[in-house]
Amino acid sequence: MIVVNEKKKQPNIVFLLNDHQAYYGHGEMSGGPKILRPNFEKLGKDGVEFTRAYCASPLCGPARRSMLTGLFPHNHGEIWNDSNFPYDRDLYLDILGENGYRNFYFGKWHAGKHTAHKHHCDPSSFSYPSYGNPYTKQEYLEYIKKFNLPPISFFVEKLFWEPEKDITAHYGIKENELYTPTWDWSASHSIGTIKTPKETHEAFFLAHLACEKLQELAEDPTQHPFHLRVDFWDPHQPFIATEEYLKLYNPDDIPEYPNFRDDLKNKPESYKTELNYLISKDGKLIQPSPLPWSEWQKVLQYNYAQQTLVDEAGGLIINKLDELGLKENTLIIWSTDHGDCVASHGGHFDKSFYMPEELMRIPMAIRFPKMIPPNQVSEKLVSNMDIPCTIVDAAGLSFNNSVDGQSLLPLCAQNPESLEHWRDDLICETHGHMSNYLARLIVTDRYKYVWNDNDKDELYDLKVDPYEMTNLIDDGKYQAVLEDMKKRLQKWRDSTSDVVELSMIQKKVFVRLNKDWRRLRRKE
Repeated sequence: MIVVNEKKKQPNIVFLLNDHQAYYGHGEMSGGPKILRPNFEKLGKDGVEFTRAYCASPLCGPARRSMLTGLFPHNHGEIWNDSNFPYDRDLYLDILGENGYRNFYFGKWHAGKHTAHKHHCDPSSFSYPSYGNPYTKQEYLEYIKKFNLPPISFFVEKLFWEPEKDITAHYGIKENELYTPTWDWSASHSIGTIKTPKETHEAFFLAHLACEKLQELAEDPTQHPFHLRVDFWDPHQPFIATEEYLKLYNPDDIPEYPNFRDDLKNKPESYKTELNYLISKDGKLIQPSPLPWSEWQKVLQYNYAQQTLVDEAGGLIINKLDELGLKENTLIIWSTDHGDCVASHGGHFDKSFYMPEELMRIPMAIRFPKMIPPNQVSEKLVSNMDIPCTIVDAAGLSFNNSVDGQSLLPLCAQNPESLEHWRDDLICETHGHMSNYLARLIVTDRYKYVWNDNDKDELYDLKVDPYEMTNLIDDGKYQAVLEDMKKRLQKWRDSTSDVVELSMIQKKVFVRLNKDWRRLRRKE
């Protein structure tokens, strides 16, 4: 057991995680209004902002388990949402908890079975199984009562679920009406204006819980190091915000997204998958989009506004930490699980199992004054799979099993050897979403190759084609590039840790899905 004077030397750790954030390609990059995220940007200026960060997988459950284990989904087993694969590899929460850290977890779990309470997190943590709905929980009801707030409600401006069918009708979600999320899942596919105070939004509720805990920890005489994690449910849809935030964005100022009219003719079939009402038929994206760009401008207005709302809530936590004098000895990481394909590649809403930059690229910033010089902008290839490795490294600890991620601390500290020898390619993977699908992505500083099992492969030159409009996979001029990317992908396959042992319940399905590496060799 670590003695108290050693504990004082270990840093505190704060991890903020947004959910499903439209980061790549939107805002200024496409000539539109800047998406206002001042608190995230300040965190980056106080440390390092990574502009080439990728998600381990474009789906909540797999990505979130990767952010607990430092492993690819094919190694930790949670390959789909709620597949509930057993935890048989180290979780960083357990490592911290077993070595003197006090863990506090507030927010969305959705990383498989159990909750944070099962992994050395304090009983005061706010964590419920699966995706969940914060607005129905007792803690939220106590919060709004304490501050004399009404339950959140928003006016549904547009609904992407078919009216009067299934859950839409059952839970009373209708366009042009007020809606209060009262069922087990809070992610209705819609946009809307919050008619209650902004503090009724889950992000402010979680920020309040976190700030209260920080105040308590600052007054803790034992001075045990702590890890505090806040997992916001948003800016995942429904895209909702109060007028305060909506007024920051004039929809008329949002130009047409560069690949909105992508005809997908040279793309794999996966890009044509779409389940949302208004824009799909028989599970396929309607092309061209039946919604005019003027309608997508409104969707993006609400999306951007909610991003700013969540940023403000996250800023409350960072400011509280600084006010309490905890800044110097606290590592802060702020990122998201995966991106969002809203309005991209023909006009999608939500995500699927294709892997464009809009879905794979994520924001990430890290601050640690004791080790990380400020004002850094890094273009190194990093993954949210690196986050648990970074956290464990900062605590002076290590995983007991092999991991696929790397600690970002040497890179952030500008260690010359780490800067010189950092990875020059990065892999991501998907196993499908509401269907079986296998794909692997590998990206370098310029090129991106996506191997799609039983579907068309993809090759892009991101330097000249950042919106991936031209698939070069059949262009003979890029044969040497393609061969190099395939070799790189095989190198990653050979260097990653062994596939986990599987329960008999999932073994047949999982083994079949993970034959992809052998199929890749045959395809080459």
